[in-house]
Amino acid sequence: MRSTAPGPTPAGDADLVARAAGGDERAMAELYDRYGQVLYAVAYRIVGQRADAEEVVLDAFSQAWREATRFDAARGSVAGWLTMIARSRALDLVRARSRRERITASAAAERPDSAPAMGGWRVDPSTGVDHAERRTQVQAALEALSAPQRRAIELAFFEGLTQSEIAELLQEPLGTIKTRVRLGMQKLRECLRPFYFERGR
Repeated sequence: MRSTAPGPTPAGDADLVARAAGGDERAMAELYDRYGQVLYAVAYRIVGQRADAEEVVLDAFSQAWREATRFDAARGSVAGWLTMIARSRALDLVRARSRRERITASAAAERPDSAPAMGGWRVDPSTGVDHAERRTQVQAALEALSAPQRRAIELAFFEGLTQSEIAELLQEPLGTIKTRVRLGMQKLRECLRPFYFERGR
């Protein structure tokens, strides 16, 4: 005889955001599974390129993860909040792309005989950090990640696996892996910013 007992009720969107605010990666991954395609459609309409739209979606969920504690259900739905974040990130990307194109065009006009990407760039040895120190900083940053984040990043960047392959290997949902890699990379960037990402600003 088949059981008529109801199955588990899916968590509400606001509950998932609350769990994400408490550090639950799986909650954010579930939101990704629910709204990733919707945000992709929003982003694609604005940026017009698949790779850029995918990057916007990951950036949007990364921002949502960081700002989950600030979500206020009284001001709107989770879907609306995520859509607003994605739209803002997409517009930021379009503006950044436009600035890069103007800079490239200006450089090409000033030096028509040399490619902007190839000419004139010199590394100042005095600004370099010793390789041993860099290795130490990278290792420390990796160790600061949660074990699941570190494993996913090691598989992606050191073993060359795609996110789909990582999901299959670890038997995790693809959305969970994408979120884990994105959040891990965000944390690495923050840890290593003084050593790598502030140069040239």
